[in-house]
Amino acid sequence: MTRLSRREMMLASLLPLAFPAHASASRRIVSIGGAVTEILYRLGAEPEIVGVDSTSQFPVDALGKKANVGYMRTLGAEGILSLSPTLVLASEAAGPPDALRLIEQAGVTVVRITDEPSQVGIVRRIRDIAQAIGAQDRGAALVEDVERGFSRLGQAHSKIASGVRALFVLSIQNGRPLVGGRGTTADAMLALAGATNVASSLEGWKPLSDEGLIAAAPEVIVMVSHGPGGAAADPFALPSFAATPAAAKRRLVVMDTLYLLGFGPRTPNAAGDLMLALYPDLADEAKKALRP
Repeated sequence: MTRLSRREMMLASLLPLAFPAHASASRRIVSIGGAVTEILYRLGAEPEIVGVDSTSQFPVDALGKKANVGYMRTLGAEGILSLSPTLVLASEAAGPPDALRLIEQAGVTVVRITDEPSQVGIVRRIRDIAQAIGAQDRGAALVEDVERGFSRLGQAHSKIASGVRALFVLSIQNGRPLVGGRGTTADAMLALAGATNVASSLEGWKPLSDEGLIAAAPEVIVMVSHGPGGAAADPFALPSFAATPAAAKRRLVVMDTLYLLGFGPRTPNAAGDLMLALYPDLADEAKKALRP
């Protein structure tokens, strides 16, 4: 008698979940990643989506009506396979790798979607997702819409003479801010909005000391409405923030997390809204370009 390894036995137990006797021949999609889900909805694939991850917060119907498979970085294969998916579209940040590998070994197609925070990355995301679900025509139309938005953003960007010095704070925990340095979605978004990232000497998301914050001298603080530590707090209540130029004029911009950092189809609008918040005196010509 052939003995099965523990891994083979695990996979064997998962296969009935992936392909139950009552499974229909129609496509059943599990979407992992807020931008992935947003794009799928824009492509008209909502009826085929059976599950989403907890970052899929736009549109609101996604988490409201679809099964929640958990946080994208701590997925469980069994929970996803219990939805009988035929296709899993997952952000590159999704994991752990073993969970996705188990899903693939159970016979489900898993397509990884780029997370690159740029115009090129967004366009590639849309095209790859459209290709995966056979919606190339709708994908091409959405790409055109997004590229028009970036073109308008570029017109407004050209009217900015000097970038405001901004600090992107993801959260404040125990009085220490977690800020976005080089290579983060925050850094990319500040650049799109025409701002200078004062944390660009850091790589990735890093805590910033009181001394470092004061030395960075940000003129504006940008935060998300809900970071890892919960709802955004008032940074100027902390002595280190109170010593910055931003505190002198109470310059604080707070925006929705997925809207600002998701790098999905709404990114040109999000960057435009941030630009308007950073530059309230922007020329009327630039404002018209952002809001034609």
